[in-house]
Amino acid sequence: MSDVVRQTIELGAQWPTIDPFLFCAHHDDAYPAGNESLAPAVPVEDRELGMDFSGTDGWSMYHGRVVPGFPQHPHRGFETVTFVRKGLIDHSDSLGAAARFGRGDVQWLTAGHGVVHAEMFPLLDREHPNPLELFQIWLNLPASHKLVDPYFTMLWDDAIPRVTLDGGEITVIAGALDGAAPPAPPPDSWASDPASDLAIWHVRLLPGATCTLPAAQPTSARVLYVFEGDTVDVAGTEVGNDTGVVVQADVPVTLTAGPAEVEVLVLQGRPIGEPVARYGPFVMNTEAEIEQAFSDYRETQFGGWPWPDDAPTHGAARPRFARHTDGRVEEPARVTR
Repeated sequence: MSDVVRQTIELGAQWPTIDPFLFCAHHDDAYPAGNESLAPAVPVEDRELGMDFSGTDGWSMYHGRVVPGFPQHPHRGFETVTFVRKGLIDHSDSLGAAARFGRGDVQWLTAGHGVVHAEMFPLLDREHPNPLELFQIWLNLPASHKLVDPYFTMLWDDAIPRVTLDGGEITVIAGALDGAAPPAPPPDSWASDPASDLAIWHVRLLPGATCTLPAAQPTSARVLYVFEGDTVDVAGTEVGNDTGVVVQADVPVTLTAGPAEVEVLVLQGRPIGEPVARYGPFVMNTEAEIEQAFSDYRETQFGGWPWPDDAPTHGAARPRFARHTDGRVEEPARVTR
């Protein structure tokens, strides 16, 4: 192991992370064709509906009972950053915001003092499989921002910059790279403070291609997650697929793909450095604050649920869109990549 590589981590469905990140979930589901209800057009009665994380036949229903996904559930005290690589997600929340987003799009939601949202995976294609792949990254908030107003935003595929490499590219979701500046994160995010040194980059390298990531701040943590391909050389250490690598952040790190195309997710940031109390959907600083979060949710439902059911979807024909809390509607260009 080289001096730059400090630790390797075996990856599962939820990837361990380092402060300021809480974890990263990688969902990769080979859903079959859908039916008129946007549900799997195959029997699901043998699954534990409402709690199906089985991966049977390469996919799960998760908490969905008809359409796969995650019906309404609350959050407080952190942010979710959802980056889609395949398929579609239908979002609905207690703020009244809604969206359908897909390949290359990023949804960034600051839960703050409390939000309820649903994330459903509609199977729109009734003739062919409906593969879905996404990352959901949980980013912590400092104590001073735990109870800010919730904030919903979309970073659309065509607005997210890519750095072109000789044999690959880097998608710049957060944290400027080589002059490429991504759309602004939510205003109360840890990422909105330049001193946080926060970066979320997706690196794709063709066989044998090389790239060098610039040095970060000495106080930052940087982890590289190899999730697709065969092997990649990280500063002289060969790293296989489904492996995380903690590297020294304040020196440049060179990546060289092995004999197959490789993909790497990079999470970087200056730690918040505060106590973390966490229980299910709430992330606070103390156990007393967790108890208060449950109490507040029981009393207020974080504003209530304005949708007709717990697992809303947005129809069979609607293209990608977002309706923001102020009523503004976005309809981005069709994904062509």
